[in-house]
Amino acid sequence: MINKDMTIGQVLRLYPQTVPVFLDLGMHCLGCPSSTMESIEGAARTHGKDVDDLVKQLNKVIVEN
Repeated sequence: MINKDMTIGQVLRLYPQTVPVFLDLGMHCLGCPSSTMESIEGAARTHGKDVDDLVKQLNKVIVEN
């Protein structure tokens, strides 16, 4: 399961099917160098997104796929 402390890089490596979630939310930081170090929580804050909602959406995708 994905949690808010994981980095974007970790999530993408483990669960590439989550890419559309990030893109649909306007979070185009997937290839950004900071994505390897930035947590899901930090990225959500930077992009003005609710971290709990983001984690919920990401986990829904990995369960369905």
